[in-house]
Amino acid sequence: MPQTKFLLPEDSLPTTWYNLVADLPKPLDPMLHPGTREPITPADLQALFPQELISQEFTTERTVDIPGAVLDLYKQWRPSPLVRAHRLEKALDTPARIYFKNEGVSPAGSHKPNTAIPQAYYAKQAGIGRLTTETGAGQWGSSLALACQYFGIVCEVYMVKVSYDQKPYRRGLMQTFGASVTASPSELTEAGRAARAADPNSPGSLGLAISEAVEAALTSGGDAKYALGSVLNSVLLHQTIIGQEAQLQMEMAEAYPDIVIGAAGGGSNFAGLAFPFLGEQLRGGRPVRAIAVEPSSCPTLTQGQYDYDFGDTAGLTPLTRMHTLGHDFVPPSIHAGGLRYHGMSPIVSALKEHDLLEARAVPQTACFEAGVTFARNQGIVPAPESTHAVRVAIDEALACKETGEEKTILFSLSGHGHFDMPAYIDYFAGKLKD
Repeated sequence: MPQTKFLLPEDSLPTTWYNLVADLPKPLDPMLHPGTREPITPADLQALFPQELISQEFTTERTVDIPGAVLDLYKQWRPSPLVRAHRLEKALDTPARIYFKNEGVSPAGSHKPNTAIPQAYYAKQAGIGRLTTETGAGQWGSSLALACQYFGIVCEVYMVKVSYDQKPYRRGLMQTFGASVTASPSELTEAGRAARAADPNSPGSLGLAISEAVEAALTSGGDAKYALGSVLNSVLLHQTIIGQEAQLQMEMAEAYPDIVIGAAGGGSNFAGLAFPFLGEQLRGGRPVRAIAVEPSSCPTLTQGQYDYDFGDTAGLTPLTRMHTLGHDFVPPSIHAGGLRYHGMSPIVSALKEHDLLEARAVPQTACFEAGVTFARNQGIVPAPESTHAVRVAIDEALACKETGEEKTILFSLSGHGHFDMPAYIDYFAGKLKD
């Protein structure tokens, strides 16, 4: 059998992040101040973020150096494996070659530490003692909790209530790593109290949890800053370590992807894998089909409007031009909590407008069906978010079976589902709804 795993040595770990903004066909539209609706300046963001992250948010440089302290922590699990899915290929009887980048090997079980660690590092360098954040399924919250523990920073997490109830083990992981976890909407903030007054049974949303975390930072008297796990340019920048490793590993496999697939909620996972390949294409290299997969219950890219909108429910954040379902949209309580966000990264949204990516929306039960197929053949249970990429990878492989084309498919397995087994139990019991 041909080689299965493609492992880079630690000394091949990329030492810079890649910034797709440098290669976009036209500049991004500026963020707007929530009060004045004028373009945001770096000074306007100082109440929320450390200076270095603000600089990364605005930079148009193609590469940004990764600090040595961040690289040292990355090496606990990076470079992550690239795996050829031989058994899945055989089960599907497809001529396609299927590869996946396994981000579930990180300490938090997902791709999220790729940005949590630099965000905590820059906060520590700036003398910040506390970070507030939101989380849906808990992958981001647990990643930031661990990163804050590494750097001796207090971590406060507002967890979307439906996920707080659905995923007690993610909550427990965050607490194990030292974070405090509060169900959102809560009684701790004005935004939370207003939401509870309007609907005492509110399931919460990522937009609302963001409002609470931002409010907590803004009212801290300068003691706390806010950390975001997706959407922002700087966050997507940090995730490109995934795709840069994958480029080197595909060379080891003597292959190049025809199709690159990633699940997309706010955009960071898809961006992490796809942006280095799309950047190569934009600089005159080989083209790829990049497919961003979202839940059909929260179809931001496929049905959202491309317009300026707030990143949170209460309107505390800057407005960005993005694909959005509206900042007051409350998505259904699907198990893929990390994909239940009303908006999409401005960069990913711009790529959609430039026809540089395809967007596909898939229903929950079809995703779990694909996740079970993958688990039974590859021995890894995917997180509910990751099953979206698995679903489309299988669909594309089956399309190759129909046409006889030997395409190379690369997808991001953004995290494992070991803390999400109640969702699989519900699937087997027929309780999941589309």
